[in-house]
Amino acid sequence: MGKYVIKRLLHGLFSVICVVLLVMLLVYSLMDRTKIFASDGNYTKLMSNAKTVYAQSRWEAYGYLDYVPYGDYINELARNGEIDEETRAEAVAFGRTPDKDSAVTAEYVAKFTEYYESQGYDVIRLDAETKRNGQLKDGGNQALYATRDVPLVNRLWNYFTGMIFFDNIHYVPEETDIGERGLTFTLHDPLYGGKFAPAIIGNGTQHRYLLYFDGEFPFIHQNFATIRLGTSYSVSQGVDVFDSMTQSQGSYILKNLTFPTGLTEASADDLHTATYVAGSLASSEANAARFTDDYTNVVTHKGGMSKLGYSFVIGIFSVIMAYVLGLPIGLLMSRYKDGLLDKIGTFYIMFIIAVPSLAYIFLFKAVGGSAFGLPTLFDMDNGGALMYVLPVVSLALPSIANLMKWMRRYMIDQMNSDYVKFARSGGLTETEIFTKHIWKNAAIPIVHGIPGSVIFAMTGAIITERVYVVPGAGNLLTNAINKYDNSVIVGVTLFYAVLSVVAIILGDVLMATVDPRISFTDKAR
Repeated sequence: MGKYVIKRLLHGLFSVICVVLLVMLLVYSLMDRTKIFASDGNYTKLMSNAKTVYAQSRWEAYGYLDYVPYGDYINELARNGEIDEETRAEAVAFGRTPDKDSAVTAEYVAKFTEYYESQGYDVIRLDAETKRNGQLKDGGNQALYATRDVPLVNRLWNYFTGMIFFDNIHYVPEETDIGERGLTFTLHDPLYGGKFAPAIIGNGTQHRYLLYFDGEFPFIHQNFATIRLGTSYSVSQGVDVFDSMTQSQGSYILKNLTFPTGLTEASADDLHTATYVAGSLASSEANAARFTDDYTNVVTHKGGMSKLGYSFVIGIFSVIMAYVLGLPIGLLMSRYKDGLLDKIGTFYIMFIIAVPSLAYIFLFKAVGGSAFGLPTLFDMDNGGALMYVLPVVSLALPSIANLMKWMRRYMIDQMNSDYVKFARSGGLTETEIFTKHIWKNAAIPIVHGIPGSVIFAMTGAIITERVYVVPGAGNLLTNAINKYDNSVIVGVTLFYAVLSVVAIILGDVLMATVDPRISFTDKAR
């Protein structure tokens, strides 16, 4: 079994890589990249060369290409000491057209062009666009830059190698004056007023707290290693896909909080999540009043669960409901084949198959809201347990029908087997045959789907969550596709692919555990 699991994991890993590669090919190579500006107000306001330059910078941010402005090249030479400040000031000021360049500018423009063209870049110079009177048009400033599409293989490599970030004391640039870099272990966390609370605090790291304890599940938290699935640029601007799925939602939870400067006020900030942002202390009076260094970026406490949390709660209860109702009803339908219960169950199965899911979900929503007074919309802040009822039941309806159908089929298939005839000839009653023989064999293929049903509860349900306005993970992928948020598309696809691989392997293991006759080991030769 161990060899089989390892083999399936390796095959699954290869499958995941292939899926991500295919999605990257679709979104970065085959789709029109200008679509990402469909809802970008800044892009629509810009004109002339400014619009072209802005597009290059956004395409770089979205992972389409590498973009190097000429000014960045000159400034890098100055930082490295290759040119002095006087030369930098003259070289960076290129003219409206090439013939307006000074001798020094022309020299460094030629070096810039030669260097980046040798690296496979396209060097593009946009001459200034002027009006008839010689004045610049809006956004018509001259531009010079090098650009190169990121090869698909490089993009795939960078994505997987950067997926897990290991924090370290060299995260903050070495030239930054932050004092002594290192890690400090304390048994008395300062944020707990000196009470016993072990913590590891870093300086020079991205996160101030690398390990800490608090009163929230799972109580022990670490930031030594963080998962990065890609930064969202439209769905959740500036937030990583993984954080977008796992961070809490809803209204802020305020409490009296003492900041590092000693200021005490009502705040929802979680100081344990503080991360380094260069220059943030000096750029904000509010930060200066609260913090003593540039570890100012914090996550806030909110009253609701995360997207994955809401989807999983609704999903797992619908799975339990489906198995609790679907399997026994399917068994009874087969036990009393062609009877009244079998006919009613068959009608229900055909109804669920024939009617579009959107139709019966809205129907059930209307009936549940008017006849039983159940909440028809999700409310993170004021809703109670009853707001879960309609989404759970609506999500369980097709699963119940599916389990009824397959349970009935597997049971009837087993009823015609030779071992059943032999059991009858041995004097066993029909009840004993059903419970001791047919049920056990018919349940084996059903068992294989249990891990997948549980795991995919986290992915949410697109239609159900939209109808009941559930702030779950179901809408994340569709919103990303509608807004051309490529990072979210790739990240969510990877998440789904990994869950699929894990679900299949766990299903195989569980099936082999239930039925000792099933073995995944190689036969001896």
